[in-house]
Amino acid sequence: MPLTPFDIPPASHLIGGSWIRGAATIQITDPSTGQNLTQIARGTAADIDAAVAAAHAARAGDWGRMTATERGRILTRIGQAVLAQTDALAELEARDVGKPLTQARADAVALARYMEFYGGAADKIMGETIPYLDGYTVYTLREPHGVTGHIIPWNYPMQIIGRSVGAALAMGNACVLKPAEDACLSALAFAAIAQAAGLPAGALNVVTGLGAEAGAALASHPSVQHMSFTGSVRTGAAIQTAAAKNVIPVTLELGGKSPQIVFDDADLDRALPFLVNAGIQNAGQTCSASSRILVQRGVYDQVRDRMVAAYLALKVGPALDDLNLGPLISARQKDIVTGFIAQGEDLTIAARGQIVTDAAGHYIAPVLFADVPRDHVLAQDEIFGPVQVLIPFDDEAEALAIANGTAFGLVASIWTRDGGRQMRLAKALHAGQVFINNYGAGGGVELPFGGVGKSGHGREKGFEALYGFSTLKTVAAWHG
Repeated sequence: MPLTPFDIPPASHLIGGSWIRGAATIQITDPSTGQNLTQIARGTAADIDAAVAAAHAARAGDWGRMTATERGRILTRIGQAVLAQTDALAELEARDVGKPLTQARADAVALARYMEFYGGAADKIMGETIPYLDGYTVYTLREPHGVTGHIIPWNYPMQIIGRSVGAALAMGNACVLKPAEDACLSALAFAAIAQAAGLPAGALNVVTGLGAEAGAALASHPSVQHMSFTGSVRTGAAIQTAAAKNVIPVTLELGGKSPQIVFDDADLDRALPFLVNAGIQNAGQTCSASSRILVQRGVYDQVRDRMVAAYLALKVGPALDDLNLGPLISARQKDIVTGFIAQGEDLTIAARGQIVTDAAGHYIAPVLFADVPRDHVLAQDEIFGPVQVLIPFDDEAEALAIANGTAFGLVASIWTRDGGRQMRLAKALHAGQVFINNYGAGGGVELPFGGVGKSGHGREKGFEALYGFSTLKTVAAWHG
């Protein structure tokens, strides 16, 4: 793989500490140009079998015998090594995924921070003693599941590796990672970095390939003891169904239709960058993208006009040009987003950004729709592209009804100076995260993340992820 400075043989999996050439390959294209970029290995059920066996061997060997402190030190070293390779990882991610360099660099820094956080947390997860009957001492132990499977999407490979694989390793699990076929390069690079930093063979195995082949084999594997998946509702349901046959826990993060609610008393100068950026970052290909902007009528015209001005200044071009937006990941995703935009032909287009390149990539100009009915498809369905809708409301009760009026519940944001309203809405909103007078809290490695409803269940990020990647054992000792 000549694209990286990392020592990775072409079209290979990492299994049991060795790079294994795939029997077949998949061609990968550059989203910014539409041209061939490289090839990845097309993993099979046999490759997954080998990776799971290697993970179990690691659990029975050096990795499983390590103390939590030793695991933490390795993760910390991995984080430092990732940070030293920030620029190389950012360029790799920009070319593979199509995100502007600034965003790709932020993802690499976040990956390093995850390793730092979970490295420091590895020996901080403790059990407790429980008061019980006279003559007994009762205590609990937090133990790893064993082998965990991780299927990650193409939009934020580095960040999702950090929050899922990082936490699983911190708890002492051994991992099998299947990255999305559209975005494997940073996952392979991370595996090479981890190996060089001293992660024992088999603690992390990476099998690339198609979701319907390698992904399905991993989700249904009888020797995997926990699954983590981030992606679409449809695929998440299939993974949960497959895992249910083996009666194992599953963490699912399945996207959203996240609202920002702007009241008449909001600080609009502070709000504006969040209102726009949370919708168009990574070309809108973000599970927590704020695609719905709910605005109280007293400031609706102001917010619309300010967002229109911001949209007209947005520029779309090749990832390496580091503009506001890069391309969508694939021609297929472009077709999906274009189809959604076409369903808004009965709506008012308030503004569009500008495509400033002749390159044959998968580009879409960001679109802002105004005066959108709450039940319109563009206000209900996850688009996964740079499309936002403005929805007016009259009062707090209506705002809450609109915000909670979709099948999703991942993130929400409240813009108001009214402290009572902040507290009421934070409790009443159906969402896994609620932000008050901000959105996203700067990435929030420390903040538990996940959804309700069709946004999924379980939590990753923060200490909560460590609980999810472990199982609780209760020990009741009678001693008289």
